[in-house]
Amino acid sequence: MGVKGLSAIELTDNAVKVLRRRYLKRDEEGRVVEAPEELFWRVARHVAQADARYGASEARVQALAEEFYQMMGALEFLPNSPTLMNAGRRLGQLSACFVLPVEDSMESIFDAVKHAAMIHKSGGGTGFSFSRLRPKGDVVGSTKGVSSGPVSFMTVFDTATEAVKQGGTRRGANMGILSVHHPDILEFICCKDDNERFTNFNISVALSDVFMEALKSDGEYELVNPRTGKVLKRLRAREVFDLIVEHAWGNGEPGIIFMDRINRDNPTPHVGRIESTNPCGEQPLLPYESCNLGSINLAKMVSGGQVEWRRLEAVTRLAVHFLDNVIDVNNYPLEEIRRCTLANRKIGLGVMGWADMLIQLGIPYGSEAALELAQEVMGFIRARAQEASQALAEQRGVFPNFPGSIYDRPGGPRLRNATLTTIAPTGTLSIIAGCSSGIEPLFAVCYVRNVLEGTELLEVNPYFERLARQRGFYSPQLMKKIAETGSIKEFPEVPEELKRLFVTAHDISPREHILMQAAFQRHVDNAVSKTVNFPHHATQEDVREVYLLAYELGCKGVTVYRDGSRDVQVLTKGAKAAGKAGQPAEPIKIVPRKRPDVIRGSTRRLKTGCGYLYVTINEDEQGQLFELFTSMGKAGGCASSQSEALGRLISLALRSNIEPEEVVKQLRGISCHQPSWGPGGRVLSCSDAIARALELYLRDGEGGNGQGPKGAEPLWIGACPECGGAVEHEGGCAVCHSCGFTKCG
Repeated sequence: MGVKGLSAIELTDNAVKVLRRRYLKRDEEGRVVEAPEELFWRVARHVAQADARYGASEARVQALAEEFYQMMGALEFLPNSPTLMNAGRRLGQLSACFVLPVEDSMESIFDAVKHAAMIHKSGGGTGFSFSRLRPKGDVVGSTKGVSSGPVSFMTVFDTATEAVKQGGTRRGANMGILSVHHPDILEFICCKDDNERFTNFNISVALSDVFMEALKSDGEYELVNPRTGKVLKRLRAREVFDLIVEHAWGNGEPGIIFMDRINRDNPTPHVGRIESTNPCGEQPLLPYESCNLGSINLAKMVSGGQVEWRRLEAVTRLAVHFLDNVIDVNNYPLEEIRRCTLANRKIGLGVMGWADMLIQLGIPYGSEAALELAQEVMGFIRARAQEASQALAEQRGVFPNFPGSIYDRPGGPRLRNATLTTIAPTGTLSIIAGCSSGIEPLFAVCYVRNVLEGTELLEVNPYFERLARQRGFYSPQLMKKIAETGSIKEFPEVPEELKRLFVTAHDISPREHILMQAAFQRHVDNAVSKTVNFPHHATQEDVREVYLLAYELGCKGVTVYRDGSRDVQVLTKGAKAAGKAGQPAEPIKIVPRKRPDVIRGSTRRLKTGCGYLYVTINEDEQGQLFELFTSMGKAGGCASSQSEALGRLISLALRSNIEPEEVVKQLRGISCHQPSWGPGGRVLSCSDAIARALELYLRDGEGGNGQGPKGAEPLWIGACPECGGAVEHEGGCAVCHSCGFTKCG
């Protein structure tokens, strides 16, 4: 199914798999009817048509389409996913990022819900600021009742997103933001303590300069009712900041956004104040604005150990032309979005393959040389992008809101686009391009990919494999061992200089993550989407230091993730049962159910670092989980006795009517020194394996035979709900490198 006259595209097997699953056209029976070459030609031809609106001849439009095709086909640049999916097709919605206003009225709230559903259906993600909503308990004028507050209304948005699910090609994704000055801020900070609540939301607290100054001086700041403008109370900034840190340490949320800093860079302050961002935080937008993103593959910009600056310049200029054209050929889901987007014409050109570029140049990720190159590369891209936008402005005119913008001054650049650069997450795009994601380090040097049910394929970083073979230490056995953790730092067979070069996200310090984010941010108009990874043993003080450092270095927001922090449910303290006359309540004695003579169940085999673990789960006559037994493939030993003890305690809990999900939450994420990879991803320990067996039983129904409810997502964040592979936190999102699934769309 190739495209006649156009060069074929070299794609990895994994890239083809992702394209077939998510991007290529299908017929009414669901069969793929498009080749990758046809997809790229469809996109190139559709986007090039915009030039005809500005007087280009048919021959020029055709030539431009071929340039776009060659750029994408060489995997030097890729636009955001909705453009790849929808360009040249009936839907025609090409933007990834939207922000919708939520005003303090029932009409505005439910208009926003409706509009978000339309955007999710078209493949986009939405951001909301709930800071204008009156606080919980405030008066409702029309009924003289009381308001339920922003967090309550967020539930409506979350439920609507769950219902839409973006047609099965891209999941609904939302950003919820609340000002630190809102009276309900403490409830908001804690609203995702239950990992199964607000599953379609990322949440961030908008921090002001006033708050940061109060934090610095250990002072208080004001909580203001947005309806009346009156100060309701004052809080100690440090206590609020401590609560943010505690919860971010606990499960990665909320993130923080420095909203005053974002508005200092707002290119059109005369149009309005920015209050929210897209779902991953890298694209601040005005209400009803959308933005089109794209990423240059830096892995393709190196030759002979040197950066190919001329090629980088050419791709940057052509990519700006491409993204500006997308604005014109886009089919917007709402008239308000079309109007606001065309008025500012924001684009977000970013990068992927940064770790690959550094490896090819022999520069360690966390080094000073890497930070210097980051500024040089991004500064170069921004300068060339601005020149390209100026050239387009000369041909097509400046963006309509240019008068009064920050550029409207003597000697200022006359631009076609209000913003030009963004560092976005590129989880799926980087799989298609066969490169590292965004500006993140490698997620693994080696890993196991699930290709078919029960079939695994060992993936080795091509740069590492080439050097390993050249230096004579390559062996399939070594690569398989490395794949158990993804890191090479503990293997004496690997030379030290390669250990410094091939670092993963968990090999570098949180400080180095922030330094890299800040280096790129200095030359990015919008913001930088990046995850600061912490080891499981990191402290809350470690998170605090990173947050403060991010503010000090000029970052616009921070997303953190402590390894394994979402694998165990964060428990909150409930009210104690009251006894008579104010006396303490008598403790409730729980008597386990007696075992019936006949019981039924099934046994599941799981691979652990100690060998195969056989987990038998039995139900009583009413179909309730009753008991669990374990048996180790390797008889005897400490592991076998401990797993038997675990089985007895779990059985006691089940017979005492403890919800099995609660057992799963307690066992999930417990790790030992010898993890293992199985069909469902990484198994951290025997306890982790038992949790997985329980959860699969709950998901699949009776006997784990697939008769249970379909489509239920795993309760754990560490395994992909589509293929069972490992989910990594990068670029401010959760990504599966095995199948291309991404939580943020």
